[in-house]
Amino acid sequence: MTTRLDTYGEAFRQGLRSILGQPLRAGLGALAIAVAVATIVIVVTAIDGLGRYARTTSARAFGSDTFLLAQVATAGQTNRRELAAKQQRNPAVKRGDLRFLERHAGSDVLYASTAQRVGDVTAGGNKYENAAISGATATLADIRDIAIARGRFLDRDEELRGAQVAVIGADIADALFPAGDPLGKPIRVAGRRFDVIGIQLRQGSSGGTTLDRFVWMPLGAFERAFGAPPTLNIFARARDVARTTQAEDTARGGLRARRQLQPGVDDNFDVLTPESARDFVFSLSQRVGAAAGPISLMALLAAVVVVTNTTLVSVTQKTREIGVRRALGASRSRIMGEVVAESTLVAVAGGLAGTILTTAAIAALSRSLGLDIAVSLPTLAWAILASAASGLLAGYYPARRATRIDVIAAVRAE
Repeated sequence: MTTRLDTYGEAFRQGLRSILGQPLRAGLGALAIAVAVATIVIVVTAIDGLGRYARTTSARAFGSDTFLLAQVATAGQTNRRELAAKQQRNPAVKRGDLRFLERHAGSDVLYASTAQRVGDVTAGGNKYENAAISGATATLADIRDIAIARGRFLDRDEELRGAQVAVIGADIADALFPAGDPLGKPIRVAGRRFDVIGIQLRQGSSGGTTLDRFVWMPLGAFERAFGAPPTLNIFARARDVARTTQAEDTARGGLRARRQLQPGVDDNFDVLTPESARDFVFSLSQRVGAAAGPISLMALLAAVVVVTNTTLVSVTQKTREIGVRRALGASRSRIMGEVVAESTLVAVAGGLAGTILTTAAIAALSRSLGLDIAVSLPTLAWAILASAASGLLAGYYPARRATRIDVIAAVRAE
């Protein structure tokens, strides 16, 4: 064992000596590997980021264990024709549907309804355009994480009275009250005054749309300001989180009963779960991964070709040295080991440089843009292993050529 370790150690020392003797040549090979490894790290990190994005956005939009009953609700898979057909076939969801579910299918399921439209919000001389103005029932805060930073959400009394109160998102708070505390201050929506009782934590974005532009108000106040909405969305959650699947079945069965749908007849409403949104984004990430894999492989193969060529140049330049050493008794395996060690060291150095620089760049980008992107340790490990494997592969052919050098011709070579 000691002899073998000494042999390996000597091979790597000779390889390092060769690299230091020709730093430019070795640097070109390392650069090629660094670019290939950076490509792999970026691709894998991007796919991981899409997965996290799917989980985060679905949790923000629906809640982790929440599902949605609506006239039409899709996660992006429905084309325009199907959407139009659903809008014609599916009746609107009304308050009567909510009351029916609460009365007949509410023992195990908690329900909340919402309606939404886009409008302007003003306070003093400040204005926020295209806010997402939402009427809601008070139970929504028990179903979804509304994430209140200060103040509180709507209560049951305010819901029943249709009180003129509102909870606002962080963007609206910043725009309307840039130098003051919005709590207790009035805002105007549709020409009506609403007192701010709560401010949401900053939520970020979902599907390219900011989640910090919401104005939440009691559903009754929403209806006074804008009229009865064409349809409602009903959010629901199992009272016992362990029974989420049963809750979905209960709610679906309850709405079917409300609409007197016979067995075998398709639902005339949509049910959207967080898994639906996640599956849609996951399918996108799989498509990206399918295209990104070959791209990464091609980059790695190109890097292997570059390292192979630089190692061949090294072998050619050392032809006489190899011939002399072979004449003095150096074995073929020793010469082959040194050549492979040289290409492996170049590749690993390039791999380390590529992963370090790419990780630093991704971290800086994540901080500056507020993105949830990070390079995982398994990704780093696989990147380094890929670079080492590339070095071994790149060194094999030059090493074989080195061991087949004619000793007499090599010794005579200048």
